[in-house]
Amino acid sequence: MRAVIIDGYVDEPACFGVPPYISPYIRYIAGALREKGFQEENISYFTIDHLRKDITEAPILIKRADIVVVLAGMTVPGKYLRSTPINIGEIESIFSATSGIKVLGGPIRLGFSLEGGKQAECDIITNTEVCISRKDIEALVFDITGDNAQSPDGYNHRFRSVKEIGRWSTKGSFIIKKHPDYPNVMCEIETYRGCGRKQHCSFCTEPSYGSSDYRPVKDVISEISELYKHGARFFRIGRQPDILSYHAKDKGGEIPEPDPQAILSLYKGIRNVAPDLKVLHMDNANPGTIATYPELSREIFKTIVKYHTSGDVAALGMESADPEVVRANGLKAMPDEIFEAIKIINEVGRIRGTNGMPEILPGINIVHGLIGESKKTFELNFEFLKKVLDEDLLLRRINIRQVMAFPGTRMYGNDELVRKHKQIFLKYKEMIRKEIDLPMLKKIIPAGTVLKDVMCEINSERICFGRQMGSYPLLVGIPANQKSGEYIDVTVTRHGHRSITGIPYPLNINTAPISLIQEILGIGKKQATIINKELPFKDADDFAQRTGKKEILPYISF
Repeated sequence: MRAVIIDGYVDEPACFGVPPYISPYIRYIAGALREKGFQEENISYFTIDHLRKDITEAPILIKRADIVVVLAGMTVPGKYLRSTPINIGEIESIFSATSGIKVLGGPIRLGFSLEGGKQAECDIITNTEVCISRKDIEALVFDITGDNAQSPDGYNHRFRSVKEIGRWSTKGSFIIKKHPDYPNVMCEIETYRGCGRKQHCSFCTEPSYGSSDYRPVKDVISEISELYKHGARFFRIGRQPDILSYHAKDKGGEIPEPDPQAILSLYKGIRNVAPDLKVLHMDNANPGTIATYPELSREIFKTIVKYHTSGDVAALGMESADPEVVRANGLKAMPDEIFEAIKIINEVGRIRGTNGMPEILPGINIVHGLIGESKKTFELNFEFLKKVLDEDLLLRRINIRQVMAFPGTRMYGNDELVRKHKQIFLKYKEMIRKEIDLPMLKKIIPAGTVLKDVMCEINSERICFGRQMGSYPLLVGIPANQKSGEYIDVTVTRHGHRSITGIPYPLNINTAPISLIQEILGIGKKQATIINKELPFKDADDFAQRTGKKEILPYISF
């Protein structure tokens, strides 16, 4: 039996799977196939970007496969450095190339994200032989393959169980070695999914998975142990709507009570089975949880700082600083509660870590086009962010987007404000980038800061773009091409709205091009030309004597 898994990428409110990330779904699908008798060597895996380049091996494997599985679905809009999600035409082309069983699933079941944030029903796929998963794709793949297989035509769609993914996550861990970025693959880890709130946000798709369904701590640790054995060194505990609510206790209120012991057991256990991991980050924290249980939340963040790796980000779903919008859309917290959450995370996590970034900082998600939005909403949001900046609190990331309305959410059919406020939105977003993001970034990583282990990802003309592996990594532009896939340390020299310019640290002054020399702090183009004419330098003393630039010695080598 031969299977092909195509990763068309996923991006959800509580799950990310765009390279260098690999989503849990891919590993669950591979594990389900293994449990049904497929051998590892007969399970092929391609990202859609890889498939676009591969005109030989992949098409042959797809043609011969007994089952072809396509994972897709972008339920939040995103821009990606070097990846492009699958489109409808590509899905149909893949399925037209095989005579085997055709399975399509993932967040795409909720609707297909089109250009401009518009949504199309998943049934826009015209290939009538395709079995579109209406619930969990991994459960469908398991049920229609191997012994006691059900017919795809009469299949009863279902959700997988926590016990099933406990098995499939470990059995499918081998698949990461087939990722084109391996070993530089960030494994997105699920602790639970679904929303335990009694009132859900008007636009979020997470409630479509049901109420909170916690995975046992031991299962998560076992999964990471297997991934580690297969060479994984980068992990993000990102597949959950609120890390603070993992195994939380229902006290009858709107927000369950956090269990710091569960988080301690999780993080300590991960460190025990993956002692030499390179990244352990998180995602998603409910600011309402922090505001309701400040001391328990503070304890959890202290645990995270003790066991994680620096540069971490706790993304807070603020969505709006307009109380009217908060009430109308069932959002998680009022502006003053979110401000308190930002303060608590700053208190615990703003100290600079070993990789050059602060240990952990909050991120903020803002959504526009929600029910009840007015022109005043834009003013209130800007005033909130200005207050954060003025009170010397740090935000690593401010994500501003317009709402995408999906069937089953209260926003569906109520998105006229997206169109009405489009021009206001664009001007306001640019104002935040200039007046908030830029000065904030200068506070977080001042010029002269050294960022460790920046991975050089792509070269564009004479600029290399790189990032540290992690949760919401900062984009680094290096004004000279570098070797793709190589890790280097970088000195921060200049700041953009959401990115920085940097040079290799230490910079070999005798071999560096002028484009890098002129970026050294205190050295412009004119001085760089003079230094270049003096090359080579024997050592630091020779350099200092001939140039008089002792102050840059900490950033250069010979």
